[in-house]
Amino acid sequence: MYRTLPEGKELLHAEDIANYLGVSQTTVWRWCREGELPCMKIARGWRIRREALETFMRRSERSETLVGRLRAFLEVPDNVLAVAQNRELMHSLDAAFFRIGAAHDGILVKFLGDESASEDELRDDFESKGFDVRRLEGEGRFRFIAESVPAGGRPAELWNLLEEGIEEGRSVWANFNWTQRMDLDEAFGQQERLSDFVEDTQLVVKTAVLEDALDQWPGADLRRAQVLHSGTIWLSESGLALSRVTPPPSS
Repeated sequence: MYRTLPEGKELLHAEDIANYLGVSQTTVWRWCREGELPCMKIARGWRIRREALETFMRRSERSETLVGRLRAFLEVPDNVLAVAQNRELMHSLDAAFFRIGAAHDGILVKFLGDESASEDELRDDFESKGFDVRRLEGEGRFRFIAESVPAGGRPAELWNLLEEGIEEGRSVWANFNWTQRMDLDEAFGQQERLSDFVEDTQLVVKTAVLEDALDQWPGADLRRAQVLHSGTIWLSESGLALSRVTPPPSS
């Protein structure tokens, strides 16, 4: 049975929520660390907005969330390919990805390539999907970056971000779209360099592509794209599929 939250207190402590829900503080801390309960770290403690708790409680009454599924799937480091049926679902993946990165206290970067929406439209969309982008921008933890031309400069851009993350003791969570400005051979060459670069870092990279674009690829190129990433995320109106690339079995 729920107890009472402190009246007029907008920034709640883990102890407040633990007492309110009848769980241990350890459980609340785990929700925060794993990105299930949006929070901020102040000094050595977690602080949770009252509104975030209310949203968390509403979502907990539903089926398993996209954030929960991806949280269990993504690793640090990681380099995943995300395929979405449409732009709305692509932005849902973006928001979930960044919410998990925020829970890891990471530096979050959205590279703008072939996006049709403006930065303000993306902010509004992210906020509607539970990602507190404006607050994190204000804290210097989230940023939009216009992707370099040619897009093959991604490894260099990521290295600069990673150096910043190392200085601050943070992981870096970066999201790209598979840009149509590059032909497939150029894109695959870049992805091979990126795969080598990500290994043994505190870097999590998600490269997103729309299903319609993927349908135009030859089957061999689609298979090549999948094995160049450590995992693949497929999201459509009918469901979510997650898969990992594993080393070939020994002879």
